[in-house]
Amino acid sequence: MNIFFSKLLLVFILPLVFNANKHPFHVSTTEISHNTKTKALEVTCRIFTDDFENALSKRFKTKIDLYSKDREKEMNTFVKSYLESSVMFNVDGKIIKANYVGFENDHEATNVYLEIDNIASFKQLTLSNGILYDLFDDQMNILHVEKNGGRKSAKTSFPEKKMKISF
Repeated sequence: MNIFFSKLLLVFILPLVFNANKHPFHVSTTEISHNTKTKALEVTCRIFTDDFENALSKRFKTKIDLYSKDREKEMNTFVKSYLESSVMFNVDGKIIKANYVGFENDHEATNVYLEIDNIASFKQLTLSNGILYDLFDDQMNILHVEKNGGRKSAKTSFPEKKMKISF
């Protein structure tokens, strides 16, 4: 492609494809790291903030503003409730409840932090992840698990929710 057409593409066509108010795909990532010192699984769910606010608004029938410092306590309640109903952990055949730690905004994404205590070691982790499935039928959720310096990944796309990682 010559330079003229490349510039034409950048100036006129890309803004139509990538609308500034929306991103062209729907994805979340969940990172799980096994901390051998604290015997815990440290979990970070990264979700596009605009999509997450829309899902929370739909679920709780109220205006959601994850950037509002005045409503931080209320927002934490909504985020915790949503994650508890959307993400479920199974470690070595046992259903485990994650502890909600909190959330923070990072540019266009929201990081939600969870922790699972009393995991000295594990061989298999299964995650049922329905984040944003109530909003998008093209949602994809990605899982990365780190243990003893090794890293394994899995992904699901709507409507499938379960991902299994074995070490």
